Amino acid sequence: MPSNDSSYDREAVRRVLDQAAAEGRSSLTAPEGRLVVEAYGIATPGEGLAGSADEAVALAERIGLPVVLKIVSPDILHKTEAGGVLVGLRTAEEVASGYDTILGNARAYKADAKIVGVQVQQQLDSGHEVIVGTVTDPTFGKVVAFGLGGVLVEVLKDVQFRLAPTDTATALSMIDGIAAAEILRGVRGAEPANREVLADLIVRLSNLVTDFPELAEVDLNPVLATAAGATAVDVRILVDPAAATQPERFTDEEILASMNRIMRPASVAVIGASAEAGKIGNSVMKNLVNGGYQGEIYPINPKASEILDRKAFKSISDVPGPVDVAVFAIPAKFVPQALAEVGAKGVAGAILIPSGFGETGNHELQAEVVKVAREYGVRILGPNIYGYYYTPENLSATFCTPYDVKGGVALSSQSGGIGMAILGFSRAARMGVSAIVGVGNKADIDEDDLLTFFESDPNTQLIAMHLEDLKDGRSFADTARRVSKTKPVVVLKAGRTDQGAKAASSHTGALAGNDKVYDDILRSNGVIRAPGLNDLLEYARGIPLLPTPQGENVVIITGAGGSGVLLSDACVDNKLTLMEIPPDLDEAFRAFIPPFGAAGNPVDITGGEPPSTYRNTIALGLSDPRIHSLILGYWHTIVTPPMVFAELVVDVVEEFRAKGIHKPVVASLAGDVEVEEASEHLYRHGIVAYPYTTEKPVAVLGAKYRWARSAGLLGGQPDGR
Repeated sequence: MPSNDSSYDREAVRRVLDQAAAEGRSSLTAPEGRLVVEAYGIATPGEGLAGSADEAVALAERIGLPVVLKIVSPDILHKTEAGGVLVGLRTAEEVASGYDTILGNARAYKADAKIVGVQVQQQLDSGHEVIVGTVTDPTFGKVVAFGLGGVLVEVLKDVQFRLAPTDTATALSMIDGIAAAEILRGVRGAEPANREVLADLIVRLSNLVTDFPELAEVDLNPVLATAAGATAVDVRILVDPAAATQPERFTDEEILASMNRIMRPASVAVIGASAEAGKIGNSVMKNLVNGGYQGEIYPINPKASEILDRKAFKSISDVPGPVDVAVFAIPAKFVPQALAEVGAKGVAGAILIPSGFGETGNHELQAEVVKVAREYGVRILGPNIYGYYYTPENLSATFCTPYDVKGGVALSSQSGGIGMAILGFSRAARMGVSAIVGVGNKADIDEDDLLTFFESDPNTQLIAMHLEDLKDGRSFADTARRVSKTKPVVVLKAGRTDQGAKAASSHTGALAGNDKVYDDILRSNGVIRAPGLNDLLEYARGIPLLPTPQGENVVIITGAGGSGVLLSDACVDNKLTLMEIPPDLDEAFRAFIPPFGAAGNPVDITGGEPPSTYRNTIALGLSDPRIHSLILGYWHTIVTPPMVFAELVVDVVEEFRAKGIHKPVVASLAGDVEVEEASEHLYRHGIVAYPYTTEKPVAVLGAKYRWARSAGLLGGQPDGR
């Protein structure tokens, strides 16, 4: 959507871009770049274009010495590498000599380069060097970047990314989000940068590339930021008409119309159903029939009259009633024709289990299938998937093992192997799920469609997704930002390599490594990112059990000093705030612990204490409204055995729940094998607990806090806005 600021000179930008397009150029010259950014109110140094040494001297004397000279050539993007930049020229003689030097260097670098002239630019010597840029990311589209600039940008890579266009609050979060933010505030007497002016520049640049999406990359590096303003010293702009391409998108209403029929079908047809054990078509039929699905099941097989006591049909067109979903269990080469028949029948969703499409390099066949689906208005799940489960309907439309433990967690995976890991973990952990969905090649239906459905699904309280990529990252981010206000969205993004950095033609492009862009944009749109598969699953299992914390104050109560130290470290790692215990609360804790114990935070009750000490200190932590969350560290002793500890914790927590006091409580249990059973007992009663680890319970609590902060439930502003 174009920006509505009337102060922008869009006509000036259009003239420059039309001229570049007419000449077939993919980059703008420095003077052209200056005109473009100035049209959007971005300041640049005083400068002019010289066609001779005499003109360079005249410009330098008019602008004011010292000056910088830069070669202007559409064929030389990296001016420094070509010896096309000279700085600190303080006299007319130095300017004249520098002009000749730059021309000689440019011709030596690229003999056939078109030389427009030499840019004479005012030299600015004060201010913090930062980079502000935009890049057209293949996943997220227009992305704006901010970080320390100059030579530091390549060394430190301390940068933040957000979707363009941005607003002022988002721009400020970028400025404050870099590791070196304190430098910009002014350290050791240095002049601070003006955050508001910098934020305004970020917003203006993001609006520029939104209004003119053919601007593939824009690099303002360095921008000199002072207390008074911000000036773009160097401007580099790449142009590509393809950068304006928008992916195909469905409206939320269109998505829900299809997804509701797919997830809650009144009837399912199995294309390629089989009576022969070991065939995928037989496994799908068995899961549908034995899983308890109550809708109509139609086996489609031209050579059978009956499969699993159900009448078989030669074609889906022979089925007498309507069909909502068709599960494909036939070889890939037969899918297009069968899909056309499915489309003519009015089916909402085609579940393409077969492989042999894009994942094997057969992109033509996959494109043909999508074309057929679009012609008939059928949505495709897959291909190359294990199918999907939706437990509220007892629906196991898959050739994998059935699953029937109902609950509020919806999971998806791009990989079949990961899907089975999700299934196995869910069964072993007794984690109730609403859905498990394979998305495979994502020829059509992707995570954005699933998010939109699960947002409206009353049976789903949390969405957890394994993904290797996003087909339309911008749409996903927009949807996730909305969904995460009410339901946590947890993502495991596989692949953390800086794929985009290898062939980048600008500083911004080089910084826009795949994982960094994903990390910043997902986090700033409310997504909880899991570092690994087990983390994804443990977050999915634990987050719904924990009450939403009402504040940041976390207190550790431990029977072992060593556990207390490790739990404290884990709090720092997960950005949790250990409460500073006020004197009256310190005194209250000391009333229950031995003299050789330690109040403060962690509260160390020591290992030899009876169950009453655990009970009293935990009750105090739950009763004091200044404490918002508790982390318990248990040490196995005969004085307080593991199950005694687990049962007393459950008792005291449930006692306070009955009074309407709900606080997150997590526990780390150190001891012999009995702590495993004790941890399971705690978990079954809504207390996230693990044996043999101090990291996991704190990580789950940290994930809950990240969601609560992002959703604005802790009284502050959501992160990254």
